[in-house]
Amino acid sequence: MPHSPSHLHPRLASAFLLFVALLVALAPTLRAAIPGVTLPPARDGKLRIIAFGAHPDDCELQVGGTAARWAAAGHHVLLVSVTNGDIGHWREAGGPLARRRKAEIDEAHRILGIQGVVLDNHDGELEPTLENRRTLTRLIRAWNADLVLGPRTNDYHPDHRYTGVLVQDAAFMVTVPFFCPDVPAMTKNPVFLYYTDRFQKPAPSRADVVVSIDPVIEKKLDALAVMVSQFAEGGANGNASLYPADAAGQRERQRQVRENFHRRYQAVALRFAKELAAWYPGAAATAVKHAEAFEVCEYGTQPDRAALTRLFPFFE
Repeated sequence: MPHSPSHLHPRLASAFLLFVALLVALAPTLRAAIPGVTLPPARDGKLRIIAFGAHPDDCELQVGGTAARWAAAGHHVLLVSVTNGDIGHWREAGGPLARRRKAEIDEAHRILGIQGVVLDNHDGELEPTLENRRTLTRLIRAWNADLVLGPRTNDYHPDHRYTGVLVQDAAFMVTVPFFCPDVPAMTKNPVFLYYTDRFQKPAPSRADVVVSIDPVIEKKLDALAVMVSQFAEGGANGNASLYPADAAGQRERQRQVRENFHRRYQAVALRFAKELAAWYPGAAATAVKHAEAFEVCEYGTQPDRAALTRLFPFFE
């Protein structure tokens, strides 16, 4: 708990009161930067993590397990979808689909124990514009992030690529005082990380941190299961036969999807077995069955191993 101003040196007391007044004055601006989200309390000693994905399911796929682990330890996690996903289905589109996906993602976040935001950009039309750069910069500043995650910029989907570009563009601008001066610039530059992927050009994904998600794998799969439009029904490339109308057929489809995701996160652990061994010494590494992996971006603060251990406090 901070000291009462009455117990401080007069100059320190004056600075303390000025700081409190600044927070009070900025509160409406910071809340406006992230509407519908409860900002973490100042200086509570917990990590602040913000992750960006192009669509309402991308963050959850890439970092949902680690997010649940952070949240279970009391840290503050915000997942941001940069588009509203309004063409991500074979049968529906527009406002009805955007609302359906928002409801799905809200339930997924409830299961994971984290907060989320869906920005109102059209799916399939995201561009790395100045206004979008400002939006991401404001979000990172308002969250006062210690760690920022996003996709790499080589990907099959243009929205994924441009989300990566926008996150990279923010990696310097968050510290520039006269860029978006309505939300104060950060005095620290966060650590920026990429999610892992399977793309090989111009360079394959590297795993600088590999996290076991075994303790939360069922919770993560529960969260993915509620996104029926994307997984059980197949999203933009699905069809009517994937998710039958009868209850028994739907249960079987959900079982198949769940097993596929089990294999997906098992594959990450197998692919990065060497890197896992560096974080989980001895027999602990071979015991890990499901994992998520992340690569340090060359922009932002460059963490050493000790800094990464502070940001990922799971290695015991």
